[in-house]
Amino acid sequence: MIGLFGGSFDPIHHGHLLVAQAALEALGLEQLRFVPARAQPFKSGRHGATAAIRARMVAAAIAGEPRFALEMLELERPGLSYTVETLRALRVREPAADFALLVGADAARDLPLWHEAAALSGLATIVVLTRPGAVLPELPWPVRSVPVPALEISATAIRERVAAGQSIQYWVPDPVARIIHDAELYLPDA
Repeated sequence: MIGLFGGSFDPIHHGHLLVAQAALEALGLEQLRFVPARAQPFKSGRHGATAAIRARMVAAAIAGEPRFALEMLELERPGLSYTVETLRALRVREPAADFALLVGADAARDLPLWHEAAALSGLATIVVLTRPGAVLPELPWPVRSVPVPALEISATAIRERVAAGQSIQYWVPDPVARIIHDAELYLPDA
């Protein structure tokens, strides 16, 4: 089974990587693909870094873990990034593959609002990643639940720290911190 872990990854951080590793192991995945969104429908126009730079950060963060991969499909497709379209394209490209769509418990609550949500469960196994204390939302489709460790870290907090001139060491992998620094990302407008 191939896990698909989508998001803005603006920037990718140790919380994303820890959850991905836990899902990889708990589900016995042959591979886990990070799927950066070109433009998430619920976050359209609010990305701090371009799609290309976010993809570079993901690639830098996952280097060295052979079971992690970067899936560029959403970045290569223009317009909003709809998960259902990504799954359909993957089914055409890899018809024999078995996919697991990994979704955090918070995002899972909004799953019925996603574009063509009813089609998702026919294209992939839906796996809800639940941190300690999180409640598995009731959904109209069958889902699997995988408990993952909680790490109170967010991309928003990282962007705020950069804007405030604070260190992000230990928040993100060192290669990601270098990209953020070199590209002058998340700095307040001059």
